Amino acid sequence: MNYRYSDYSIEQLREIAAEHKEKALKAERLGDYSEMQIHERKQMVAMAYMLNPEDYKPGEVYGMKGDPGHRFKINYINGVFAWGHRVNLLDELYEKEEAVPISILEEQ
Repeated sequence: MNYRYSDYSIEQLREIAAEHKEKALKAERLGDYSEMQIHERKQMVAMAYMLNPEDYKPGEVYGMKGDPGHRFKINYINGVFAWGHRVNLLDELYEKEEAVPISILEEQ
C-alpha cells in the first residue's frame, strides 16, 4: 500500500529521512553519485513535511543549504514546496521558475 508523506507521523518521517541519508552515504561510498543525489533529494522532501510552510513568506529571499552561491526568492508556497527563482551572488534573478522543498531553505 502506498502512503503519502503527508500521511506519516513526525517519527515516521524521521525514520524515512534517516533511511535515505543512509542510502545516500552508501551510494557515495560506491561512487554512484546520481543514486546519492536521488536519496539526498528524497531525504530533503521527507524533512520538508516536518516543517511549517507558513514560516516561509512569499517575496522573501532565503539562503539555500548546500548551495552557498545562490539564494532563493519565493513567489508562492504550494504544500511543502516553495516556488520561485534562484538569485546569484550579483543579485541577478534567474529567469526559470522552479520549486524546491522548504527544507532546503535556510531559516532567517
